[in-house]
Amino acid sequence: MAGGDAVAVGATAGGGEITFTIVMSCLTAASSGLLLGYDISVTGGLTQMESFLQAFFPEVLEKMNNAQQDAYCIFDSQVLTTFVSSFYLAGTLASLVAGHLTKTLGRRNSMLIGGLLFFAGALLNLTAVNISLLVIGRILLGVAVGFTSLSAPVYLAEIAPARWRGAFTTGLQFFTIVGMFMADMINYRANTIPKWGWRLSLGVGIVPAAVIIVGAALIPDTPNSLVVRGRLDEARASLRRIRGAAADIDAELKDIVRAAEQERRHESGALRRLFCRREYRPHLVMTVATSVFFELTGVIVVSIFTPLLFYTVGFTSQKAILGSIITDVVSLGAIAVAALTVDRYGRRPLLMLGGAVLILSQVGMAWIIGAQLGTDGGKAMPRGYAAAVVALVCVYTAGFGVSWGPLSWVVTSEIFPLEVRPAALGLNGAISGALTFAQSQSFLEMLCSFKYGTFLFYAGWVVVMTAFVAAFLPETRGVPIESMGAVWERHWYWRRFVTPAARTPPPARKLVADGPI
Repeated sequence: MAGGDAVAVGATAGGGEITFTIVMSCLTAASSGLLLGYDISVTGGLTQMESFLQAFFPEVLEKMNNAQQDAYCIFDSQVLTTFVSSFYLAGTLASLVAGHLTKTLGRRNSMLIGGLLFFAGALLNLTAVNISLLVIGRILLGVAVGFTSLSAPVYLAEIAPARWRGAFTTGLQFFTIVGMFMADMINYRANTIPKWGWRLSLGVGIVPAAVIIVGAALIPDTPNSLVVRGRLDEARASLRRIRGAAADIDAELKDIVRAAEQERRHESGALRRLFCRREYRPHLVMTVATSVFFELTGVIVVSIFTPLLFYTVGFTSQKAILGSIITDVVSLGAIAVAALTVDRYGRRPLLMLGGAVLILSQVGMAWIIGAQLGTDGGKAMPRGYAAAVVALVCVYTAGFGVSWGPLSWVVTSEIFPLEVRPAALGLNGAISGALTFAQSQSFLEMLCSFKYGTFLFYAGWVVVMTAFVAAFLPETRGVPIESMGAVWERHWYWRRFVTPAARTPPPARKLVADGPI
């Protein structure tokens, strides 16, 4: 129903104190974002780095040095975009099997596999002597991120106390930005090294991989995962270690066991149920919507291709990377704001506020680029207007950093019931990866064809997604993850699809839920 009614569910679940084990385990899982972040920014920097282009894409370097070249079309090369997009295609395919392996092997082991694969891919890219080896290395990197992008948010959602789940899960986006910042700093130095600077950029990828490998080997698996795999004693020990020796874990363990028993009753055909069963219609819609909307925020423009965008509006290669570093710093600040506010004000208000900022900044970028570069890309943009584009990208980055950046992880990791959670997250990852692959493969051609209209295209989608959030996304702040069914049962629209669960109400506790629930 509309309004700000409270949901009083699961008062005891996940209510333990924040222990040292929780902090270290959540930091380790969140640091999986380093892998994605490092690859995003290292790729963006490489695609306009002279030593890299000279070694593998001399035709692009020739266009960069041509004063008569249409600025919108400098980087329009299918081979170059294949180098970029192969990572995302591999991640898409990996996400189709990662859900099953995350369930059967455990959340922690899935992260460990991701770290090992990323290490191997970074090593192969470091030693590459042709484009084929580069692409094979990027496929390994993509498979690695396909595993960690699914297992890490589930791990965080299952291990963090309900009261602080949003803050801990935003850590994924925080570490993604740290990885981007790290890559941009490496690129800034590597760009000054002739001939072999690109090897430095690609080779340092073994560092975040090593962090994940060592960290995942030391943290416990989640009690939810252990119960699902029939290891009840280990689950009890894990929950005791996570919540602290003084915590009363019996009620939470019973909730986990009850949810696992429900999952076993539906052990096969989770994906089929998600598509065919009426009570899972809200979860299917949210699975598809969150992945589609996240990808259509235009984030691909200001993450993967930020240095290329800055080069297009007139900055030198080195200053384009410096501009990317500036946006990384803005992103870190925005993520800090999100972590401090997401469990105080909720998910919905931040998503709607961020949507408004994204719309205004993208319309502003389209207006400046269209007016100053023209429709043929033949004009030189005055330095003041180029600086304004950088400022608008920073505004966009701030808006994304407090909304869709971290909250896409938060919402998708917590909102699905356990019996379809791996399937829903696997589908979400597959859709997201497919869209990222399609955009990374086509964006440079799209920029060449649509010119400044590219930014208006993404702004239009943000209007649609902000309206969707306002009407259909339930608020999940403070609701224990195993009690999430009550959120759907009380939503003004989705309750018509969901069968109310039979349960004994826990002692009432006011957990605020903003907006329609």
